[in-house]
Amino acid sequence: MNANPKMAWNADRLDIRAFALAGASLKADEPLTRFARLLEEACPDDDAQPTALRVHWQAHGEMRPSAKGGAPAVWLHLEAHATVPLTCQRCLGPANTPLTVDRWFRFVADEAAAEAEDDDCEEDLLALEPRPNLHELLEDELLMELPLVPMHEECPVPVVMQATDPGVGQEGDEPQRRNPFAELARLKK
Repeated sequence: MNANPKMAWNADRLDIRAFALAGASLKADEPLTRFARLLEEACPDDDAQPTALRVHWQAHGEMRPSAKGGAPAVWLHLEAHATVPLTCQRCLGPANTPLTVDRWFRFVADEAAAEAEDDDCEEDLLALEPRPNLHELLEDELLMELPLVPMHEECPVPVVMQATDPGVGQEGDEPQRRNPFAELARLKK
């Protein structure tokens, strides 16, 4: 993990106010295994080692003038890129899915302030205390980027599309079904 040369920053318990006041940045290239919840979503692939899968991320803090006047606001810009093998819902094989995060967060004094201001602002609000864990925040954002239905653009193997209902056979093999209305017409005579 790269940090400003003047100060070492702890991404697991970041003093975000000091980070923003310093205009500091953090940058890392970490294995996917560092993000356990995201790793659980990955498709087990015999060819790829989980340590070979990487998450590239960077964070930058800055102070901006407050929209309401007063003290400047603490902001954090978080960017991340990862490719995660997810289970294709068509062929059930691994589909390498790129995930990208590019988010700004504004920090407020506490959870109560974040909740009170949340409806009136467009940006994402987080509390300064307890100190945020950048890895957890990053993992949350990557999890939200997962597609609802992961699929290949074009599956690498032919996909058989057929019903699994035992009453439904292959084309031409299906037994002749009787029309219930024809049966009623026969009974009416």
